[in-house]
Amino acid sequence: MACQQSRYHSFSSASRLQPQPSGVTIDESFITENKSTQKCKLLQKRRTLELPAASLSHCQAPVLGGAGKLPTQGAPPAGPGHRFHPGTKAAAHQREKIRALEPLKAKLVTVNEDCNERILAMRAEEKHEISLLKKEKMNLLKLIDKKNEEKISLQSEVAKLRKNLAEEYLHYLSERDARKILIADLNELRYQREDMSLAQSPGIWGEDPVKLTLALKMTRQDLTRTQMELNTMKANFGDVVPRRDFEMQEKTNKDLQEQLDTLRASYEEVRKEHEILMQLHMSTLKERDQFFSELQEIQRTSTPRPDWTKCEDVVAGGPERWQMLAEGKNSDQLVDVLLEEIGSGLLREKEFFPGLGYGEAIPAFLRFDGLVENKKPSKKDVVDLLKDAWKERLAEEQKETFPDFFFNFLERRFGPSDAMAWAYTIFENIKIFHSNELMSQFYAVLMGKRSENVYVTQKETVAQLLKEMTNADSQNEGLLTMEQFNTVLKSTFPLKTEEQIQELMEAGGWHPSSSNADLLNYRSLFMEDEEGQSEPFVQKLWEQYMDEKDEYLLQLKQELGIELHEEVTLPKLRGALMTIDPRLDKQTVNTYMSQAFQLPESELPEDSDEKEEGVVEILQTALERLQVIDIRRAGPREPEPAN
Repeated sequence: MACQQSRYHSFSSASRLQPQPSGVTIDESFITENKSTQKCKLLQKRRTLELPAASLSHCQAPVLGGAGKLPTQGAPPAGPGHRFHPGTKAAAHQREKIRALEPLKAKLVTVNEDCNERILAMRAEEKHEISLLKKEKMNLLKLIDKKNEEKISLQSEVAKLRKNLAEEYLHYLSERDARKILIADLNELRYQREDMSLAQSPGIWGEDPVKLTLALKMTRQDLTRTQMELNTMKANFGDVVPRRDFEMQEKTNKDLQEQLDTLRASYEEVRKEHEILMQLHMSTLKERDQFFSELQEIQRTSTPRPDWTKCEDVVAGGPERWQMLAEGKNSDQLVDVLLEEIGSGLLREKEFFPGLGYGEAIPAFLRFDGLVENKKPSKKDVVDLLKDAWKERLAEEQKETFPDFFFNFLERRFGPSDAMAWAYTIFENIKIFHSNELMSQFYAVLMGKRSENVYVTQKETVAQLLKEMTNADSQNEGLLTMEQFNTVLKSTFPLKTEEQIQELMEAGGWHPSSSNADLLNYRSLFMEDEEGQSEPFVQKLWEQYMDEKDEYLLQLKQELGIELHEEVTLPKLRGALMTIDPRLDKQTVNTYMSQAFQLPESELPEDSDEKEEGVVEILQTALERLQVIDIRRAGPREPEPAN
């Protein structure tokens, strides 16, 4: 029974803890009274009866099930001989009471859910109101900022007006003081006049009235005559200006006349220039029409330009590498690039090179019979090997020919057994890559098409230019202004024209919108990539050197005045050289003559020697030989005398 009592007590407590909706009232006094009665009955029962443990087993079950349900009502007693006692009747009564309160519990849950929904709705409404209030707050803050700005503006305007008012007030004070001073001066003058009149009064009243009347009449006549003269002067000289104004106007007129004459002369010059330009324009139009006709004829008869984009899928590396290779190149250069790509691909596929034999026409470093292994180096490896060869060549005394030096260098680097294989491999690589500056120059020197002095002199020129720029960089920051850059170029290359200096500056990074104060990183102009390719600035130096050499030899040919297939004598070639370049010294001229006629300098006949006329050579051959060496102008050409 104590168990049942505790469970009923728990249920009643739980009922009190549940939220009670509005309009629903639980009779707690009834529940309390019922529980007290039950306690008394249970105590009395304990005193009078001693129930067996088995008969109380049904009281051990909880009032609520595991899932919150009520225990089964009306269950049969545990034993067959069990009898109902008063305590059992009370428990049954309590169960009936609990069963009657179950709908109230469900209603409480429903009411609780309704209340929660109302609370959620109220919270949503409050959130909406809060958002509206926040928006209104932001609008009010903006309005406050606007009002503050207006306030500041009005304050500044008030300050300005106060300042103006103070200035006006000071002006008013000064005017007031001036007025007072003026009034004081007027009063002083009036007092002086009254004093003077009082001083003169006795004498005036002593004069004869007839005399005074006559004097007054004569004075009036003089006044009338003076007024007439004044009116006459105004009528006669009303339109006359003062001499000073007249002279100023005359000077202005003279200046304007001179400006007019100058403008007329300028107009005549411009008109003549315009007529000349119109004539040039008409001739240009005729040339344009002629060129257009020729272009149409060429387009009709010539083959179409190749579509270089077709090479993108063929060249290794795809479109990106082809675009990098083709950037800034014309069709002729693109053909060279394509041939290099094809040749490099075929070169990588070869395992061996056939030996060229021991013929006299075969270079010494390639004389071999049989198959030679292809070492298959990368392009970078070939470039590094050529750089090392040039370093060793410049460091030693040049006692042997360049081909012999090259083969000996390979023997020292790779040993006698692999020297021939590397010679063939390097030769085939540098023969293919014409666009590579280092490879093409090494190939030309190796095959005797260019003197190694050309390469050496060019490197010395670049080094000297870098040194001059470094000297001009007083802060040693690697930066020069465009003005300093231009000055260094002109001082280092005094024989170059303004156009050539301009080309070098553009290759170095100058553009028309640059100013003299713009900074240039001059050290980056002399860098090389991993394949030995120089920057555009150094390439432009090399191009100008080759163009200057071609122009120099062309001037030499024009000075000789003979055809390429005709013969030229030594004195005639020497005289032509001295004519186009008078600054040449004797040693340099002898070097050029030795190269042109393939004679040692010690065997060259002296000036005015009869043997000079016997030294002859075909002009084309002589010019080709001079093209091989480092030939350049020593000084400016003297202008031809005017007729």
